[in-house]
Amino acid sequence: MTRSLSSENYAALQTRNLVARDFIWFVVRDRSDGSPVTDGYWSDLGSITADVVDPETGGTQSREFFGADGLISISDIPLVSTLTVQHVTVTLSQVSDRINDLVRTYDCKQGQVQIFRGMFDPLTREMVGPAFPRFVGFIDEAPIKTPKEGGIGDVTLTCTSHTQEMTRANSDTRSDASQKLRSATDNFFQDAAVVGTWAQFWGREGGPIRTASGGSALGDKSR
Repeated sequence: MTRSLSSENYAALQTRNLVARDFIWFVVRDRSDGSPVTDGYWSDLGSITADVVDPETGGTQSREFFGADGLISISDIPLVSTLTVQHVTVTLSQVSDRINDLVRTYDCKQGQVQIFRGMFDPLTREMVGPAFPRFVGFIDEAPIKTPKEGGIGDVTLTCTSHTQEMTRANSDTRSDASQKLRSATDNFFQDAAVVGTWAQFWGREGGPIRTASGGSALGDKSR
């Protein structure tokens, strides 16, 4: 995704004296009723209430993020100007009670994930501007592995950018019933299911109308 920096962040970057921190925001589902459940983490200690640029509206929102005992790492996020589908892996700690609630209690499959970058002034330890979005997408895989004694039990989420939605085929069908959902009086496809069996006569030949892949009736005859 392309990035649009606020004037505060842009001005601060010119000084080349900043500390960057990552913020990640999840929207998953309650298994009982499907209602959305939100949770956020950042790559530092303690909890923080930080302003972020909402990637859907472009406005600024204040959200609460919890410390790095849950968030371990985020893979590299390439900056591209095309509609290429991006893949990012997020590693979370299973030791954290909040992470266990997130991945075990709630349904993470196809949950929303937003990743932001916040810039801090090292002298004041304050954010110079709202954290800007670096990645917006969905959770494709959230495997939960119980490690052996003494093993590592991190949770690795595989996330795919929201541009994957542009690769999906239309689930709508070319049928009379589908067309009538648009307009009850639209009968454009009323014969779509049976028109392939209609027998039409051309000269001395008769039978169903052949499709383009099978060749036209005129194209099969020499002149």
